[in-house]
Amino acid sequence: MSDHVYKLIEVAGSSSTGYDDAIQKAVAKAAESLDHLDWFEVTEMRGHITDGRIAHFQVVLKIGFRLD
Repeated sequence: MSDHVYKLIEVAGSSSTGYDDAIQKAVAKAAESLDHLDWFEVTEMRGHITDGRIAHFQVVLKIGFRLD
C-alpha cells in the first residue's frame, strides 16, 4: 500500500426522506466535480420540524479525497 495525501472538504446534504438519503446526495454531488473520493465522516446531524413531525433532515460531512 502506498502513502497518500488527502484534501478535506466540508459539505451539507439535505433530504425530506432521511439522514441516509442526505448523506448519499451529498457524496454523489461531490463526486460530480471531484476525483478520488475515499471516505466521509458525518460531523453534524439536524432536522426541521413542522407541525410536530420531522419535515427535513440535514447532515454535514467531511469528505476526504486523494491528491494526485
